[in-house]
Amino acid sequence: MADMDLHARYPAISDLKARARQRLPRFVWEYLDSGTGTERTSAENGRALAGVNLMPSILHGEFTPDLSVQLLGQTLPLPFGIGPVGMSGLIWPDAEAHLARAAAAAGIPYTLSTVASQTPEDVGPHAGAHAWFQMYPPRDPAIRTDMLNRARAAGFGTLVLTVDVPVASRRERQVRSGLTQPPRLTPRLMAQVAMCPAWAAGMARRGLPRMKMIDSYSGETKGLPSNGHAGYLLRTSPDWDYLHWLRDAWDGPFVVKGVLDPDMVPRLQSAGVDAIWISNHGGRQFDAAPATIDMLPALRAQTDLPLIFDGGVTGGLDILRAMALGADFVMLARPWHYALAALGPTGPEHLTDMLRLDLIANMGQLGTRSLKDVPSRHLVG
Repeated sequence: MADMDLHARYPAISDLKARARQRLPRFVWEYLDSGTGTERTSAENGRALAGVNLMPSILHGEFTPDLSVQLLGQTLPLPFGIGPVGMSGLIWPDAEAHLARAAAAAGIPYTLSTVASQTPEDVGPHAGAHAWFQMYPPRDPAIRTDMLNRARAAGFGTLVLTVDVPVASRRERQVRSGLTQPPRLTPRLMAQVAMCPAWAAGMARRGLPRMKMIDSYSGETKGLPSNGHAGYLLRTSPDWDYLHWLRDAWDGPFVVKGVLDPDMVPRLQSAGVDAIWISNHGGRQFDAAPATIDMLPALRAQTDLPLIFDGGVTGGLDILRAMALGADFVMLARPWHYALAALGPTGPEHLTDMLRLDLIANMGQLGTRSLKDVPSRHLVG
């Protein structure tokens, strides 16, 4: 049920983003919102997506659009889900569980990161029928196997291998903010915390987050440089043999995330991948990457596999733009955390409703009764 007061005060993701920035300590905001380099790639994602034009329709009569999609053998009520963010619990206390519950209530996927602040065992009971586990590839085969077993036992049915993080990125804004890994409250950061009472109260109850799954294998992760990442103590850069190993080891749907090069698609399909996730990591890894929407048509031309899209999405219209160019499903990551930081546990439900209403309004303008009809409204050139 829509909360009309919330829709009046926060009608768009940009409103949630502005409110979140007010309520988060600066170092947390920089962790959530920053890219790498000059952040050209982050900006290009949004700019290119906004350049996709769709032809509105007239005289098509009244109808109620169908927002459901088929993905990986399941019918989902909405064409979007919750993508992974490492250390979500730093952005808002108990973020992973809040987001998992919101996804379960909406019937959409929730993707838990290997470097989350909660484990699959913590989150699985909340995540519902569409729990996905995103793996940063461990070097040790025994740890690899154990992670897969834990994710499966906790109810995570879809495995996502992230392949666009072969090395650590610099993320200069994060470094300037003073954030360390693991997080440590220096006097400089404490001064920022003091200005954000809601965030501070939640952290006081739960304690500063850590990468609990990583810690269960690596123990204390001390002595890292200020821009270090505990996950890199265990992580490797995967190759094709690694991908084949995972495909053989996992008995459910297998998604590869971080694909931009169309030439890679036939080989991924031959390797038994079930879906391809088009992503440039939100501009957080490499600042000369193309915008994801610019690569989507060429990737679509290479395969009939489901294509999952992320990058630069600011509302329901952007979801339709991605689907017009060939995406089967759209993932958002930062916006869910803007919603949590802005409104607390009610934020993700509000964002779900906002996106649903935006899809309905724009499909009404397009005259598209089904999401399958959206590509016909794309204006080429």
